[in-house]
Amino acid sequence: MMARPAPLIATLPIATATLAIVMLLVSAGAGWPQAATPQPSLGIQEPGVQPAVPPPGGPAPVHEENPGLINEIGKLFDKLPSLKSPQETIEEFNSRARDAAKGASDSLSNLARPSSMVSGRAICPVSANGSPDCKLGADKLCQSKGYKEGKSLNTDSAQSCSAKVLIPGRARKPDDCRTDNYVTSALCQ
Repeated sequence: MMARPAPLIATLPIATATLAIVMLLVSAGAGWPQAATPQPSLGIQEPGVQPAVPPPGGPAPVHEENPGLINEIGKLFDKLPSLKSPQETIEEFNSRARDAAKGASDSLSNLARPSSMVSGRAICPVSANGSPDCKLGADKLCQSKGYKEGKSLNTDSAQSCSAKVLIPGRARKPDDCRTDNYVTSALCQ
């Protein structure tokens, strides 16, 4: 005699249905707990229920920090420097443009002044480090011609010796002669 497979097939839908019901019950019980949201009251209060209002002199409610991604992004935005408004940016740009235009007009006015080349002879004074300062010499030459300042164009040098060098039989010393520099032409303004 052969065993009948019919009872196995008949129990399969019942086992599947039972498994599905168990899974639904487990998933419903393991869900995230959710706080009940209060319904809007529209100004109507139930008798015996007082609204939760903190006392006016009491401490302010403490805000718990949420360590989530949005909170961390908010912290990054708090650390950023404050940005200027468009109006402030435009005003700063305009002030820089005014300063640049003023500098350019000053340079053009310097070019517009009449410059003249003068000739003469003015000594270049020796600076503290021992080198000749021919800018001062050019200024002296230009001031002698009625201008304010000048730039050296051509210089000359000459050796000046003391009268001791002319004494016969005297040995020459290193400080008997010196070299003097002169501005011979300058561009004056």
